[in-house]
Amino acid sequence: MNLILLGAPGAGKGTQAKFIAEKYGIPQVSTGDILREAVAKGTELGRKAKEFMNQGKLVPDEIVIGIVKERLTQKDCEKGFILDGFPRTIAQAEALDKIMGEMGKEIDAVINVNVPEEEVVKRIVNRRICKKCGAIYHLIHNPPKKNGVCDKCGGELYQRDDDREEVVRERFAVYKRSTQPLIDYYKKKGILYDVDGTKDVEAVRSEILSILGKIKA
Repeated sequence: MNLILLGAPGAGKGTQAKFIAEKYGIPQVSTGDILREAVAKGTELGRKAKEFMNQGKLVPDEIVIGIVKERLTQKDCEKGFILDGFPRTIAQAEALDKIMGEMGKEIDAVINVNVPEEEVVKRIVNRRICKKCGAIYHLIHNPPKKNGVCDKCGGELYQRDDDREEVVRERFAVYKRSTQPLIDYYKKKGILYDVDGTKDVEAVRSEILSILGKIKA
């Protein structure tokens, strides 16, 4: 099963993608993770991507498309995959169609997780990450026992540059502008399914599984 998960930053699509990946035994291909890894390693790609990410802007298509194509041709994607964070534009969607055509495959479903701007801001701005072990906390929903200190390893908690409010709002605006045409694109293909992302994690998961069950049937 080849899936795309759409949703604004903080919509929770990454959490759902991990669950679906485990349930169906297919890899989660997250462009955000790949790009952040490149930034952390300080590669040429990472340095280019960092300039855009820290301003809340989308990384240029040629960088992202190359990464995705390379990833989808790896052996673990043979039985299917979940794309998380790609495509984000019509140009990327068309490039993906071309890649899939070359592989003799197609996208089975596009799940669109809907969450309004204020909810997105509340979710992301309050996120904190441990510098040592990478554990993720939320100041409202999952706060550390001691302010600024990781419960697991005692490491220092920090806020990512692209989790600051002004950057989050810019990311959301960019997402809405670029993704609405994409939603229309997949709606015309008849493979777009909307899910209410404001519900709790279990309810969203249940809704997605119901959709996937019908597709597999």
